[in-house]
Amino acid sequence: MPVPSILVVDDDRSLRELLQMHLEERGLAVEVAGTGAEGEKLAREKRPQVIVLDVHLPDRSGLDLLEALRQTTDAPVLVVTAFHDMATTILAMKSGAFDYIRKPIDLFAFDAALDRALEERRVSSSAKTLQLGDSASPDLHALVGNSPPMQEIFKEVGKIASSKATVLLKGDSGTGKELLARVIHRYSAPSRPFVAVNCAAIVETLLESELFGHERGAFTGAVAQKPGKCELAEDGTLFLDEIGDLPLSLQAKLLRVLQEREFERVGGVKRLPLRARVIAATHHDLGQRAGERLFRDDLYQRLKVVTLELPPLRERAEDVPLLVGHLLRRINERTGRKVTKVPPEVMAELKRRPWPGNVRELENALLRAVVMAPGDVLLPELIGTSPAPGPPAMEGSGAPLPPGEAVWTLEEIERAHIERVLAATGGHRGKACEVLGITRPTLERKLRKYHLAVPRRTRART
Repeated sequence: MPVPSILVVDDDRSLRELLQMHLEERGLAVEVAGTGAEGEKLAREKRPQVIVLDVHLPDRSGLDLLEALRQTTDAPVLVVTAFHDMATTILAMKSGAFDYIRKPIDLFAFDAALDRALEERRVSSSAKTLQLGDSASPDLHALVGNSPPMQEIFKEVGKIASSKATVLLKGDSGTGKELLARVIHRYSAPSRPFVAVNCAAIVETLLESELFGHERGAFTGAVAQKPGKCELAEDGTLFLDEIGDLPLSLQAKLLRVLQEREFERVGGVKRLPLRARVIAATHHDLGQRAGERLFRDDLYQRLKVVTLELPPLRERAEDVPLLVGHLLRRINERTGRKVTKVPPEVMAELKRRPWPGNVRELENALLRAVVMAPGDVLLPELIGTSPAPGPPAMEGSGAPLPPGEAVWTLEEIERAHIERVLAATGGHRGKACEVLGITRPTLERKLRKYHLAVPRRTRART
């Protein structure tokens, strides 16, 4: 088995010699460089397993060299520096450093970080590289799955695509009901509008106007005529999400619209045609809700002309590897990262989990892991399959940290983590909240507390 090689890039000759002697005593092969140019050359020629890099070099910034190294090698980079300011630490980690070690170097902490980096290399070498660019489903917004239940759904979509039949989509939250609605639309009326209404997210008093539109003066605040979603959908698709939460007062009106294929704006008398295909979705059992008089049975019968049910992810575990490749491709596209390797034990864990939140929960778990990944590997600890690596446990409760071990306050850690998540999500507050596990108001309070600027959002390529 080849001896792991370490490249040390530091302009301090005495430190280079100290680290070289220490590493060679550990049985490792060592290359040393005193300048950025020499270090970049050795990294390219020798292909070391781990690189130890000083921030301040005589010919260039170590952080600039770090970014260049990330383009040419997948070796973990341990950044060392005598400067202990927060900004340098954050910039180093943001630029892709595997870990950050302060001078004077404590060899206990250095060895712990080096062992973690070597383990990352070992895991990386055994991990499967997903061919994200050659996905069997190149469309980032397509339904993904080779399992029998998904194949049956694809067949049904093919059968109903050319019709205008009303469709009811059933399935647990996070299974991809809106995505399925968009697929049906794409294969039936791709050039026409797709208009979605979340029946659970709009205040009941505004929902009728949202659906059917209103005339000027129809109610207080109606200063102009406004077309509703039924009108805006034209001859495309009207998607009624969470139809099970539609208020009973509106269920009768929607039933009449579906029966007569006509509607009126609020405050109006002119009857307008409903030309769009209607697709409704729910995570409720509408038959049961009808029995409990929470949903009109006649509306339920009208909606379920064609019914498609998306299975929960726990019932199609064989689709998880394909989904992981598809979702990583989308997440990498969104965040600018290149996490493409998944170790076998990580994929096994992802297949084993019950995923009560289904595909949405899987995507959020992968997003968190990608944001925190130091390289191109989905490490086990990033998805919680094993404890986060660290220095060997010290005996005794409350044992002190080793000398020289970096210690941040909780506020410093929180501020740095929020800033990194915002950068990785392109300034998307909603996605940042999902990754951080906090509400939008909580995020806003923390942005004010830490005086954080939100990166300007960029539109993801499709």
